Amino acid sequence: MEANTEQAVAHAHDVHHDHEHHEGNFITTYVFSQDHKMIARQFLITGLLWALIGGGLSIVFRLQLGFPEMDMSFLEPFFGKWIVDGKMDPEFYLAAVTMHGTIMVFFLLTAGLSGTFSNLLIPLQIGARDMASPFLNMLSYWAFFLSSVFMFISLFLETGPASGGWVIYPPLSALPQAMSGSGLGMTLWLIAMALFIASVLLGGINYISTVINMRTRGMSFGRMPLTIWAFFITAIIALLSFPVLFAAALLLIFDRSFGTSFFLSDIYIGGEALQHVGGSPLLFQHLFWFLGHPEVYIIILPALGLASEVIATNSRKPIFGYKAMIGSMLAIALLSFIVWAHHMFVTGMNPFLGSVFMLLTLIIAIPSAVKAFNYITTLWKGNIVFTPGMLFAIGLVSLFISGGVTGIILGNSALDIQLHDTYYVVAHFHLVMGASAFFGMMAGVYHWFPKLFGRMLDERLGYIHFWMTFIGVYLVFFPMHYLGISGFPRRYYSFTNFDAFQGYVELNEFISLAAIMAFIGQLIFGFNFFYSMFRGRLAPKNPWRSNTIEWTTERFPGHGNWKGEIPAVYRWPYDYSKPGAAEDFIPQTTPLSETPESNLPEEQEQVDREKGAPADGEAINL
Repeated sequence: MEANTEQAVAHAHDVHHDHEHHEGNFITTYVFSQDHKMIARQFLITGLLWALIGGGLSIVFRLQLGFPEMDMSFLEPFFGKWIVDGKMDPEFYLAAVTMHGTIMVFFLLTAGLSGTFSNLLIPLQIGARDMASPFLNMLSYWAFFLSSVFMFISLFLETGPASGGWVIYPPLSALPQAMSGSGLGMTLWLIAMALFIASVLLGGINYISTVINMRTRGMSFGRMPLTIWAFFITAIIALLSFPVLFAAALLLIFDRSFGTSFFLSDIYIGGEALQHVGGSPLLFQHLFWFLGHPEVYIIILPALGLASEVIATNSRKPIFGYKAMIGSMLAIALLSFIVWAHHMFVTGMNPFLGSVFMLLTLIIAIPSAVKAFNYITTLWKGNIVFTPGMLFAIGLVSLFISGGVTGIILGNSALDIQLHDTYYVVAHFHLVMGASAFFGMMAGVYHWFPKLFGRMLDERLGYIHFWMTFIGVYLVFFPMHYLGISGFPRRYYSFTNFDAFQGYVELNEFISLAAIMAFIGQLIFGFNFFYSMFRGRLAPKNPWRSNTIEWTTERFPGHGNWKGEIPAVYRWPYDYSKPGAAEDFIPQTTPLSETPESNLPEEQEQVDREKGAPADGEAINL
């Protein structure tokens, strides 16, 4: 059986190797490409364009919050009737908040982050010619692209895009006549999300199949980089949780279009009773958050995996606690499915049930803390190289810790009831999930840009980008904790109508100016990214002196990744600064007998062969 499996894997590699020599035209190479590297570029560039839109919307509503008396007539050419007499329409404000959250959570930090780096790194770091199914991989991107088209069209509707917050709670989302943003914009939102979920599921099946079946000789699970572990576990979480959101969206469409009452009951509009009986909006909340909380880790786990690789490489040290890092990710994956109702402490749930979810929420802080401590210990006394990617990885650790501490506070139901739906929650999840994941994504972009495009990003612009973003993010979200403690609620169009919040006028102005500064930093990155893609300095083959096997490919690897045989793997990916070694890094493709750690080469080779690696000099036919 084992021999047959090895033959099947070898045959699969041979098939992909044959494809390497097939010349494609422009359409098959750059548009409907089945090469995982090109699909990764497509996910990345689409995600970055969405980031520009989502970030721009955040600046628009921050202008409203920071300067509510400002004349916004200059925005009329962009937003038309939503700017009336120089003032923003309140319904448009809610639509901007809704679309900002949707874009950032799903289109940037799920598709843009996980779609990019899972596609790029899984085949390259495990030693595969391509994904298990390149065709399904292509469909995954185009389902995401079609989803993006529907969501983008909704921005230009006369009635406006979807409103009601990115969580789209009924009844606003279930009744087309409830408000302007509940009409066609909400319908397009639901269609776009259905296509997005299809994209995630197609990709997840591919990622899992590839990791299990396509690893090169010697690449045991114990030798996989933590990036691959993160993508693998994330794909499993996505496959189990996203179908629940699909079911919620489908039932919502039924309520909107076919007169059902899954989420509606005893609804009155203009004094007239609607024909809806027996439904419950809380059912939607349970379905949404059963995806919504795993989604937090679908976003952050890939970023943490990227940070693991970047921190170990640029600390010139082995990652501390490799097995503990894997165990913590597995624990997070399990616990992420049984803490969803901590978002619902204020819905009147049974206090005993609330205490169960509170306990589980506090427990999930333990594996999260394990990862933070392991990063800090890896950095401790390391010979640190402060590349822009390394700075963003360290920034992730900082944001993950500071945002996670406030998560422990919100996990306590007695405190959460007071802070729920205030700016304290906004500050918490933007630090621990949004900004942290974005910093991990940027660390990955700076670190693997040479593998994506064969060129180097400008380092000086990278440093400017980091410091403007790092300082800007803390100046935006740290003060929001104080707004939340004072009771200021989320999603409110203006705070000036409340006497209790008059003392925070200047603080809101400060937050808005900091947000503008952070956004300008992203524009600098955008220039650096697109300029370097075509005009950047040509990258060395292994610019970071890294151990993982993607750096053994050519500068511009073709479809098939390696010319000739795929290299075999003999060791784990974190052999940095090994005493007695000629250099401070030892690639995974270096046999154990060629390093000072092996005084008894034959015995070491025998042990290694039992783990699946070939002996030194053994021919590998793939």
